[in-house]
Amino acid sequence: MNRKPALGQVSDFDIRLLRLFRTVAECGGFSAAEGVLGISRSAISLQMGDLEKRLGIRLCQRGRAGFALTDEGREVLRASQTVLAALEDFRSEVNLLHRQLRGELNIGIINNLVTLPKMRITQALRALAKQGPEVRINIGMMTPSDIETGLLDGQLHAGVVPLIQPLSGLDYLPLYEERSQLYCSREHPLFPQPDEAISEAALAGADAIVPGYRLTPQAQALQQRLKPAATASDREGIAFLILTGRYIGYLPDHFAAGWVAQGMMRPLLPDICFYDAPLALAARKGRRANLVLERFLQELERSA
Repeated sequence: MNRKPALGQVSDFDIRLLRLFRTVAECGGFSAAEGVLGISRSAISLQMGDLEKRLGIRLCQRGRAGFALTDEGREVLRASQTVLAALEDFRSEVNLLHRQLRGELNIGIINNLVTLPKMRITQALRALAKQGPEVRINIGMMTPSDIETGLLDGQLHAGVVPLIQPLSGLDYLPLYEERSQLYCSREHPLFPQPDEAISEAALAGADAIVPGYRLTPQAQALQQRLKPAATASDREGIAFLILTGRYIGYLPDHFAAGWVAQGMMRPLLPDICFYDAPLALAARKGRRANLVLERFLQELERSA
């Protein structure tokens, strides 16, 4: 049985429980956290109950009404994030002393980049994992704004974002250009028509998808020529809507390539209906020394 630690003391067991609590809070409940933590919902519930007993505080409400943090739970979450960030800073300083890679690398990435053929991120992560087998790599698929927030508040070490509106508090390492083209599915009336038979007026009259994320000026100008009829928060949502056969929309060519190869999609007027967006790896300016992050950045630069 785990005894409650003396006042002012935090045991390794407490740290493990706080990490579990942070993951449950970030996932929004026990069920969603099962896959992330690799343990059953009942085991999560038992450990959460243990943490509540040790703290003497009710951290969350769970039941038929759903999962929600209590006011005390939100305060403990903020405090635990501070503690865990301080531990990571400590590990980074120890790394610098021993020149051995230990600790965590927390990365935020926008969705649908895994199909990029250059695979610079994958290559850098592979090299990092080989050099530091004890490094724990944590990847979160996030929106660009959430990645920027995570970098500035210290929750993320690095993030891959479109380099459209650089923030003064972040450093950027350019990765590559991502080309997007205008697509329709084979059920769309424009699909069987040759490019020379498709007029810009026909495109302007077709129902189109409006992305819910930031675009380059070039992309905005192209988007404004289309008829807005639906919205999507990310590229996967755009793909869902295109595949209905009703809508046209812009997708990265590497992401659409699989559907194109199967004859399920085609680009429309690819010589004029395209835009390029630069992608970059961002990290906070003035960050504390972190050997794991610096080695990851070195491997990214080496893969250029």
